[in-house]
Amino acid sequence: MTATEWITDAALILVVFRQLREGRLDRRTFLLPLAIVAFVAYSYLDTIPTGGNDLILIAALMAIGAVLGIAGGVYTRIRALDGQLLIKAGAVSAILWVVGMGARMGFQVWVEHAGGAGDVARFSLTHHITGQQAWVAAFVLMALTEVVTRVATIYVRSRAHKALHPVAVLDRAA
Repeated sequence: MTATEWITDAALILVVFRQLREGRLDRRTFLLPLAIVAFVAYSYLDTIPTGGNDLILIAALMAIGAVLGIAGGVYTRIRALDGQLLIKAGAVSAILWVVGMGARMGFQVWVEHAGGAGDVARFSLTHHITGQQAWVAAFVLMALTEVVTRVATIYVRSRAHKALHPVAVLDRAA
């Protein structure tokens, strides 16, 4: 893994750890993780391979990302205080986030440094995965899906919270 990959992965993990402390739910809550994952997608997602069973691999990892993201968003607390919405990632949300990000990092380290490349090559041949770019696309899209679904879940929940607690909205407008 390159230094940029380590920094990017660490930044994505720190996004949730930052939310372990309760803070204001604002645009930065949504934009920071989206900007980081957009940078990752731009940097690593050259093509989306469609040969063999590449799309099945990609869809499977995206589905895992969606489950982790939605669950992480559900297990993030949102509450109103003095006309502001506050957000705090719970332990379950943080664990899910680290599991998703850590699995990708662990897979990459295993393949590059722990002899996993041969196992992945054999798996790929057996299951008709066309090559390295399919794995890259699958893991990048898994991360993108996890971040987007987590952020979307928090956004939807924050809108629902405002609808259920109109006093908080009115207080903020005052």
